[in-house]
Amino acid sequence: MAMQELLATKPISDYQEEAASKGLARALGIPSLVAFGIGGIIGTGIFVLTGLAAAQHAGPAIVFSFIIAGIGCMFAGLCYSEFAAMVPVAGSAYAYSYATLGEFVAWFVGWNLILEYMMAASTVAVGWSRYFVKLLDHYGINFIPAQLTSAPFETLGSSFQMHQTGAFLNLPAIAIVGVVTALCYKGIKESAFVNMIIVMIKVSIVLAVIAFGFKYVNTANWVPYIPENTGVYGQFGWSGILQAAGIIFFAYIGFDGVSTCAQEAKDPQRGMPIGILGSLAICTLLYVMMSSVMTGLVPFRQLNDAAPVAVALESHPQLAWLSGWVIWGALFGLTSVILTMIIPQARIWLTMSHDGLMPKFLGKIHPKFRTPHVSTLLTGMFAATLGGLFPIGILGELVSIGTLVAFIVVCIGVLVLRYTRPDLPRPFRVRGIWFVSIMGVGFCSAMAYGLPTATWLRLLLWSLLGFAVYFLYGYKNSRLRKRNESEGYGRGAASKA
Repeated sequence: MAMQELLATKPISDYQEEAASKGLARALGIPSLVAFGIGGIIGTGIFVLTGLAAAQHAGPAIVFSFIIAGIGCMFAGLCYSEFAAMVPVAGSAYAYSYATLGEFVAWFVGWNLILEYMMAASTVAVGWSRYFVKLLDHYGINFIPAQLTSAPFETLGSSFQMHQTGAFLNLPAIAIVGVVTALCYKGIKESAFVNMIIVMIKVSIVLAVIAFGFKYVNTANWVPYIPENTGVYGQFGWSGILQAAGIIFFAYIGFDGVSTCAQEAKDPQRGMPIGILGSLAICTLLYVMMSSVMTGLVPFRQLNDAAPVAVALESHPQLAWLSGWVIWGALFGLTSVILTMIIPQARIWLTMSHDGLMPKFLGKIHPKFRTPHVSTLLTGMFAATLGGLFPIGILGELVSIGTLVAFIVVCIGVLVLRYTRPDLPRPFRVRGIWFVSIMGVGFCSAMAYGLPTATWLRLLLWSLLGFAVYFLYGYKNSRLRKRNESEGYGRGAASKA
């Protein structure tokens, strides 16, 4: 096995042929793409993780954490936009890596995207379950036993140690994943329509919380703005801000999902950059305003709750009327996030299957609905299982590390392609690519560094499993390698981009 084979790149022309194919339905216009990004970004970050990260890591300075994460995403988003407009296929960072850095790197990125989206859907499902229980409590309904609304396993701190909680299964988390999976199975047009409605509802509620809550902000809750570090890395101070940025980075992965829908966009060359960068800019602004209001309404330590927005509102009787609406908004918002996680995951598997790196059945497209139905069903099954068994903490950290790795590779890949294929037409061309690429790598690397050591160890184990799958199946069945050999390049030859 020669290194040249592992680093063989897939020709851009192959992706352009795939983009021109009529396998998937091209039904997404610019408004749908922007809404798809917002649907994936506004959800767990605002309704769950903001409070937890503020209470445990950053305090009121959680605003800085969102700004750091937003800047890092903006640099990565620019790189994504250039790729997505140039190679409008469903593979996202996996496809971009295959075209620039070679098959082995592409596999590594694709394997981490599986970690990202599947864990993301599971994480959000757990958050949805908590808000669902809070909704039932709000109306005085208690027909679901506590043993069926939480994970049976829980981690001890940031280590690998786990213990049983006494619960049996998180049934609401499993149920919502099942419902959303059925919608994704039905079709992209129906999914986009439902997502658009949900996005309008949840953004309206977020704006209402910001507008009405701002009147009751007590600036004394912002003092000290950056709580003093406890002596432990990640517990307040600037290290806490950085670690919080790495954790809440989970909230921003929705824009990555936009790029996986490139093959279903009506005008990907124009629509993809607008969808990616537009949704990212809108959501960063909303996150900064929302986190400022929340930490101003109550002392930040009180936000250490699964439903921090409701906690902040309920502390002020004048805002209690908003609490019920926030719970409904959270349920709608988290539902759309699950939808925008399942759709990309299925399309990652679809693309990897077409390349021969995953089994062929994952690439099947439904003859009527024109969706990757087998991949969608498997994604839903795995996400429901994980969401039903594991706690939100471990799932969220794994999403962040998987996403950061993918973003770093994309930022490097777009720079590499500028030098290896300067002749390629680029409908969207990033200016100052050296600066943008290096800053994207720098910000994402810093946030990854801020994540707990146990998260890195879990990534290592996941990667080792992925390498085993690649060498036992992917390498042997790679369509690119087989084609290179049949065309007479022989072992060790790499294809030209």
